[in-house]
Amino acid sequence: MWYFRLPEADEGIPMALNRQEVSRIAHLARLHITEPEAALYAETLSRILGLIEQMNAVDTAGVAPMAHPNEAGLRLRADVVTETDQREKFLALAPAAEAGLYLVPKVIE
Repeated sequence: MWYFRLPEADEGIPMALNRQEVSRIAHLARLHITEPEAALYAETLSRILGLIEQMNAVDTAGVAPMAHPNEAGLRLRADVVTETDQREKFLALAPAAEAGLYLVPKVIE
């Protein structure tokens, strides 16, 4: 059985993956990747992990969490009627209607 452990950020080791580690991860995930793909994924994943390291290095103490970077409210349209009531017109087109309701065949007995 294979176990994989990423280096911790505080170990002073840059988080980088090599082809062998990517191949192990692919095996654990039951993914088939070729050697050229493993090299490409190793480079791409290492760059992603490097970005995560940079983001973790930023001091965020005292920064309030927010849902959106812009403090803008939602743009809402005015709640006004824009179309006329055409209920009777549409009910007249229905194959069967009664008391303002569409009648449909019974599906479940």
